[in-house]
Amino acid sequence: MLPIDAAAHSSRWRRRHPVDKAVLGLGLTVLAIFLPPWPGAALVLLTALTVLLGPAGVPGRRLWRAYRVPLGFCVTGALPLLVQVGGADGFVSPAEGGAVRAAELLLRTSAASLGVLLFAFTTPMSDLLPRLVRAGVPAPVVDVALVTYRMSFLLLDSVRRIREAQAARLGHTTRAAAWRSLGGLAATAFVRAFDRAARLQTGLAGRGYDGTLRVLVPEARISARFTAASVALLVALAVLTLVLERPLS
Repeated sequence: MLPIDAAAHSSRWRRRHPVDKAVLGLGLTVLAIFLPPWPGAALVLLTALTVLLGPAGVPGRRLWRAYRVPLGFCVTGALPLLVQVGGADGFVSPAEGGAVRAAELLLRTSAASLGVLLFAFTTPMSDLLPRLVRAGVPAPVVDVALVTYRMSFLLLDSVRRIREAQAARLGHTTRAAAWRSLGGLAATAFVRAFDRAARLQTGLAGRGYDGTLRVLVPEARISARFTAASVALLVALAVLTLVLERPLS
């Protein structure tokens, strides 16, 4: 199981309905996108961090391990705004106002990523996907997502076991051995993936699969109090942004 999935299953908000957490987490993401970067996205970022580390109870180290990947993409996307190609100053030169635009983009994307992580760290996919059928998503689409979700963990487990076996046989001692091990890893994982898929299909057929995967969904009710508090927080952030709005310069 991936660390973020393990954290979602052990979250303090594990038993809350996904709609409750979607209103808060995805609402913060929407505010980060549509509010002015300063101070809107900055306020959203601080709020999301406070909720994640506070009420949601996400460990800081685990949050950083998950957040550093999208943060790296955010930084990579903002860096090109610092320069311009061509012009009177040469082939590559500092862009006028590039630092401001880069900072604004970095604030927006990093804050939006934290909003998505808030939802991901508190909502297991096994709770979310079966409920999508009630929301109008076609059942075959949800079934494919469920099977893909399950198969991804099996594939990752197979890759881990193969790597451990290769390391135990000194398969990574030299660069040439590492490349041979990588090729063997890819080939073996490919074959095992098809083998597991065939076994899964055979198992479903033996159990009378009729085109719909029926799974037990934990009972949960939408909390009017939690949802109202989330909406109030989102409105307060929007109002505070409009009051404190200042150009980032």
